Amino acid sequence: MSDIEDIVAHAQESRIVVIGGGMGGLVAALECAKVGLPVTLLEASDRLGGVVRSAELDGVSVDVGAESFAVRGGAVAELVGELGLADAVVSPAAGGAWVAGLPGGGAAPLPTGGMLGIPANIWADDVRRIIGWRGVWRAYLDRLRPPMTIGHERSLGALVRGRMGPAVLDRLVAPVTSGVYSARPDDIDVDLAAPGLNTALTRTGSLSGAVAQLRGDSTTAPGSAVRGLAGGMTRLVDALRERLEELGVEVRLNTPAQAIVRDGDQWVVETSAGDVASPAPSGGADAAGDATPATGSIEAAMVQPSADAAVEAPTPLRVPAHAVIVATGEAAARHLLAPVVPNLDPGSETAPVVEIVTLVLDAPALDAHPRGTGVLTVPGSHTAKALTHSTAKWGWLREATPHHIVRVSFGAQGEAPATEALDDDAAAALALSEASTLLGVALEPSQLRAAHRDRYVQSQPAASLGRAALTAAARAAVHATPGLAATGAWLSGTGLAQVVPDAIAEAERVRREALWGDAAVID
Repeated sequence: MSDIEDIVAHAQESRIVVIGGGMGGLVAALECAKVGLPVTLLEASDRLGGVVRSAELDGVSVDVGAESFAVRGGAVAELVGELGLADAVVSPAAGGAWVAGLPGGGAAPLPTGGMLGIPANIWADDVRRIIGWRGVWRAYLDRLRPPMTIGHERSLGALVRGRMGPAVLDRLVAPVTSGVYSARPDDIDVDLAAPGLNTALTRTGSLSGAVAQLRGDSTTAPGSAVRGLAGGMTRLVDALRERLEELGVEVRLNTPAQAIVRDGDQWVVETSAGDVASPAPSGGADAAGDATPATGSIEAAMVQPSADAAVEAPTPLRVPAHAVIVATGEAAARHLLAPVVPNLDPGSETAPVVEIVTLVLDAPALDAHPRGTGVLTVPGSHTAKALTHSTAKWGWLREATPHHIVRVSFGAQGEAPATEALDDDAAAALALSEASTLLGVALEPSQLRAAHRDRYVQSQPAASLGRAALTAAARAAVHATPGLAATGAWLSGTGLAQVVPDAIAEAERVRREALWGDAAVID
């Protein structure tokens, strides 16, 4: 055989098992399958997409999880284009976000031209409106502080508090970090959340000068550096699933992985029986990307329990694999990997829990979009963490319904959602009350047409202090074990702009070894 034939044959004998059907798992499965590797994807729940999910409310399909993606890096846009969805990409409306919970119960638009809420121009009217003249004069001390104290603070909260004072920290920075990271400013690592800020601070001599230098001439509204998909972000999940089906990937829902074990020169994933969501045709794809017959589906590859075994509980199925990519949340990933990965700590930190209540409202008073595209809150000022006025933010959704759709978020790091102990009706009532307060418009129960509630266990913020060292240690331990890989928001950071490129990189490590055999090492 030629070298190319050897590579193709080796690839077709190298089954990859991906554990987890969220965005990281779907992208990793795609990257492996499109070079001809047989892939099986195991998802514990009854649906794909992870935090990207939708619900039909009042006849309209609405994003009830992730509703957008950050444009930085370009990896998500490239994936969207590859899947034929480039024409569906849309930008949010220009209204921008507001902050609520100011002294006296007021609210105001978030200033433009800042970074993580830190203003570049403390004298700007939109900044002064939020922090007041007293806050402005305190923030001015940033310009007078001696340079010998500059550039060494890692905590975002400590940095802003020391240089600009409590008004900037509490009313501008804390709402942003709570809304973006579900974390307090004191717990955020400046160098990770705002790369280059400390260096620019040392260079310019002030924090506001550093922000101005890094921002340049940009005056974009807060929250505008994102894009969505007309019809909702679940179109991306649907397109990925369709593409995986075309490539012969076998997707099993309701199939939680229970253990990963070594069996000779291969791995075995022990899992309970599940549902085949996309029965694998007999084909995958060759190295050039064309459909070709694969070496058999998971049905043939699985080691089935003995037919006459006396079993009181479901007997795990054993799925053999050349390599395993674990694309679950942190707790599940560490549980699966720690027994077979030396030096990997099986424990994980308590992750933030967030509940989002989506409301459909018959409220003409919201036609004027009184608080732009959404509202962040000063921590401690409201029960809700944030609100998104979805029909104000997304034109496609506004055209799809004559009513208003808002999403109210509860919960943050160290703070359980206020809706946690409530039933769905009570949670919707609380969300309606919070929406009324945050939007500055009276909203009555009779105006509520539909409601949906969803719960998310978020990954620890990648930008939190000490987090980079923990994830780097975990990554190094996994990489030191041949045939294993891990991806997901707990390693890459939250958001598709971080999850997608990380999944691509991990899949590249796996497929390189599968294609080239012993000539390559998963490093």
